[in-house]
Amino acid sequence: MKTEDVTPTDTAGGTGHGPPAPPDRTDDRARRAGRADLIAAAAGVLLITAAVVVGHVIQNRDGSLRAQWPPLLASWDPHLGPGTPAALVMAVLVVAYGPPLAARLPWRGLLAAAWAGSMAWVFSMALIDGWHRGVAKRLTTKHEYLRVIDRFEDIPATLRDFTNHIVIGEPGNWPAHVAGHPPGATLTFVWLDRIGLGGGAWAAVWCVVVGSSAVLAALITVRVLADERPARRAAPFLVLAPAAVWAGVSADGYFTAVAAWSVALLALAATRRVRFPAAAALGGGLLFGWTCYLSYGLGLMAAVLLAVLVLARTARPVPLFLLGTLVAPVAFTLAGFNWWTAYHLLVERYYQGAGGVRPYGYWVWANLACATLAAGLAAVAGLRRSAVAAPGAVRALRGGPAAVSPEGGLALLVLAALAALLAADLSGMSKAETERIWQPFLLWLLPAAALLPRRRVRWWLVASAVPALLINHLLWTGW
Repeated sequence: MKTEDVTPTDTAGGTGHGPPAPPDRTDDRARRAGRADLIAAAAGVLLITAAVVVGHVIQNRDGSLRAQWPPLLASWDPHLGPGTPAALVMAVLVVAYGPPLAARLPWRGLLAAAWAGSMAWVFSMALIDGWHRGVAKRLTTKHEYLRVIDRFEDIPATLRDFTNHIVIGEPGNWPAHVAGHPPGATLTFVWLDRIGLGGGAWAAVWCVVVGSSAVLAALITVRVLADERPARRAAPFLVLAPAAVWAGVSADGYFTAVAAWSVALLALAATRRVRFPAAAALGGGLLFGWTCYLSYGLGLMAAVLLAVLVLARTARPVPLFLLGTLVAPVAFTLAGFNWWTAYHLLVERYYQGAGGVRPYGYWVWANLACATLAAGLAAVAGLRRSAVAAPGAVRALRGGPAAVSPEGGLALLVLAALAALLAADLSGMSKAETERIWQPFLLWLLPAAALLPRRRVRWWLVASAVPALLINHLLWTGW
């Protein structure tokens, strides 16, 4: 698929079909679209403000939000750190040079630069809190996976016994993150320990290096399903993602990458843009199956996977993808771990703790304020453009994949991720902490910024980076 020389979203914010509008009408439509983008961003700011004000009122009244600085799981702690200069330099470099470099670099060079840039941004943000507090000790607190490594000396026996320690009150119940996830999450760190990469520092490096590769998966997916041009335009926003505040250091960044590569491999297999599409389909399935054993809620990524198949207009990779997906469930089941039993026990554990106290009526909309902070205002404005482009893209699907404009294809992919996020929100199993938990969904909202006009791209990058820098310097976030 090829785009026209003039990007349609720079003018009308539509799908790009039909004859070009006269210059005066084009300018007028561009101005209206620009105003609508600003209104969408202002609505995001208003949502955040309301969540902060209402949240502080509720928390000060009865403490039921279980968050010191709602809607974020954070506390007030203005500070600087060794990562401060690096984070500021990274933000300036990406804002100043990111868009032209993304447009000119060879594709493989862009992928390498995006991965390196994402790692540098995430590491620098983590180091604002210092090496020990921000990196080395992050995954060793009482809630985290590394606290139970020694209990997995006999892995098969531990898996058979795993569900007996989920609910609070049972002898030796698991820490919050271990109980809140299938054992694949903890096993990752057990295996790192087994190969000599034990401890919080190695776990943190693993999460950042692997997690940052999610940027590559997103760029590849956008390129094969939409076009290279929107992928290139999305690259600076993916690198400078505000979610870096929580990705460094969090296992959710690692989960994000596994889920993202599952999507990317399916997209490559469905479009046959890879030498061995069958292997890509099988590999995508293997990763999706593993994803479901990293986090119970990530089965919702099926919405994004379905969007890939719809945009590619094929079901050819489905059998091999499903075959790959079955590997992890079969292996864990044979080892004695029952996913469904564990999930139902997790629900019980969730309502035994903060989840049973936190009011759904607040978090069902305040979660979206957290997501706005983690995705950034550029993604919010891009979502508006995605919603405008979607109806035309749906109509164009009837004519085959080639009939869907790059902007329309990107819009449908983004909105599929939004649908998954909203389903997670309505479930009530994500009350608070969504700035971290929803990273696998938030990743796919960021490419929506490619729909914004090129002449304003630097301002939108600033609007994404500055709030992230303020949050990381003014608040102590995370677990």
